[in-house]
Amino acid sequence: MTKVLIIGAGHAGGTAAALLRQYGFDGAVVLAGEEPAPPYQRPPLSKAWLKGEAELEDVLLRPESFYAEQGIELRTGVTATAIDPAAKTATFADGTVEPYDLLILATGSTARKLPLPGADRGELLELRTLADAQRLKAALGPGRKLAVVGGGYVGLEAAASARALGSEAVVIERMDRVLARVASPVLSTFFTDRHRREGVEILTSAEVAGFEAEGVRLGDGQLVEADAVLVGVGALACDSLPRAAGLACDNGVVVDETARTSDPSIYAIGDMTFRPIPALGGLRHRLESVPNALEQAKQAAAAIVGRPAPAPEVPWFWSDQYEVKLQIAGLGDGADRQVVRGDPTAGAFAVFHVKGDRIVCVEAVNAAAEFMGGRQMIGRGTPVDLARLADTTVPMKQVAAG
Repeated sequence: MTKVLIIGAGHAGGTAAALLRQYGFDGAVVLAGEEPAPPYQRPPLSKAWLKGEAELEDVLLRPESFYAEQGIELRTGVTATAIDPAAKTATFADGTVEPYDLLILATGSTARKLPLPGADRGELLELRTLADAQRLKAALGPGRKLAVVGGGYVGLEAAASARALGSEAVVIERMDRVLARVASPVLSTFFTDRHRREGVEILTSAEVAGFEAEGVRLGDGQLVEADAVLVGVGALACDSLPRAAGLACDNGVVVDETARTSDPSIYAIGDMTFRPIPALGGLRHRLESVPNALEQAKQAAAAIVGRPAPAPEVPWFWSDQYEVKLQIAGLGDGADRQVVRGDPTAGAFAVFHVKGDRIVCVEAVNAAAEFMGGRQMIGRGTPVDLARLADTTVPMKQVAAG
C-alpha cells in the first residue's frame, strides 16, 4: 500500500491531505505538523482573530474529527529534523523515523529576522502562527500602543486591528512609502491616507537602529515609544530540510508544474516553493498566499493519483483593512505603464498594470468587477483598449470582453 507523508500541517498540507482522499487515494496518509492545533486558516490571524471575532473552531480548515473519519493520521506538535531521500524516511525531533513512498513538503515560511541590537528580545512580536496572534492580542487594548516595523500587508492589517481594539498604532517603514515592494504608488498613497484618518501614525524613510525596553530606536536617534512591538519585514522559505537533503533550492524549493521537486518521490507546496506559473507564461516566483497553497495542493494530489492536472490559475491575493477590501490578481513584473480606473479619493478604484497591450496585474479596492475582469483578461492574455479601460462609463464586463 502506497504511503504519503505530508510534513507541514498548514493550509497547504491540510488541503493536500483532504484532496488525496477526495481524489480517491486509498493508501496511507500521514499529516505531521509542528503546531499543536489541526490545520487552520492564517489570514484571520491579523484581522478577525485579533479583534476577537473568531474562535479556534472558526479558523480550522476542517473539524478535527475529519482527519480520523477520512483515515488521515494527524500528528500535531511534531518537528521534522531530517529527510533521507535514498532511504525514503523522515526523522522527527522525538526520535520517530517515518518511512514514506511519496513525500509532500509543506513547511511554509518563517518571519525574516532583523540583525539589529535588541532583536533577540523575547518581547518582540511576530505574526505567523496562532500562538503569535494570541501574544499580540494580549498586548492590545485601550491605553496601549503598538509599534509595527514594516509597512507590508500584515503590518497594516495588524495596525488596523489594533485601532479597532482601542490601541494607538505607529507603522515604521524604511522605504519611502508603505507597500513599496508589493504595490503601486497609487495604492500606497490610498492606504497611507486611510490609516492616518484612522489615527495610525505612518513613518516612512525611517531606519530602525535597534529595539529597547521602551520601544524602537530609529537611526536618527528618535525613540518610538510603544508597549508592544510587532516586526513584519517579510518571510523566508522554510527550506532547510530539502536543502540538507540535497534537493534543488533557489529562493525556496524548486518545483515543476506538478509541484514535484528534483526528487521524483518528493513534492513541495505552498509558501516554501519557487514555482513556475503557467498562467503567466511560466514565470517563476515564490508566492505567499492561500490561493497559491490551494493550487499547488491540487497539483500534487492530482499527480499522485494520476488525475489530469488542474487548470492553471492566475495568482491572486487579498487584504482586508477597516472596511476596505483589496483584491490583487497577477504580478506587476515587467509592466510598462499603469492605468487607474475610478477615483481613489472615493474609496473604490482599480490600478491596472499593463505591458504592451496586455494587463499583467490588477489592484482593486472595493471594486469586485474590476478584479474579476482583470483576472480573466490576464488569464486569457486578452488585448486591452487603454482608453476604454480608464473610462468608468464603459462597464468592466464590456472591457473584459475585448
